[in-house]
Amino acid sequence: MWFVFALLSSVFAAFTSILAKMGIEGVNSNLATAIRTVVVVLMAWLIVFLTGAQTGFSDISKKSWIFLILSGIATGLSWICYYKALQIGEASKVVPVDKLSIVLTVILAFLILHEQFTIKKLIGILLITAGTFVMIL
Repeated sequence: MWFVFALLSSVFAAFTSILAKMGIEGVNSNLATAIRTVVVVLMAWLIVFLTGAQTGFSDISKKSWIFLILSGIATGLSWICYYKALQIGEASKVVPVDKLSIVLTVILAFLILHEQFTIKKLIGILLITAGTFVMIL
């Protein structure tokens, strides 16, 4: 089931990039990011309340709060940089570079989370990196 959600995430991310590029013309990239953020926040809370997940709010540990807040800060910084890049660059070049986060995530998962690093992952990282540079040249 994780694969279905990951695939849907990929589809929505693709539309996010195209729709953002279409909407950012003539709009300050920071303002565009703020508008997007408000929409995301409203959607997230709507889903929380529709699924009854708000009852677990008090069960969140201090450690989880810290890492969720740090993740939110990283997300905000990522979106600000992404929208600025989309505003001044071509979507077909910005998006592949943005997806280098896959490579960084695998490396960080190995270094920080101590996930297994295999030759298959190394080959994948090298292919993604090479493919990204082929696309942006």
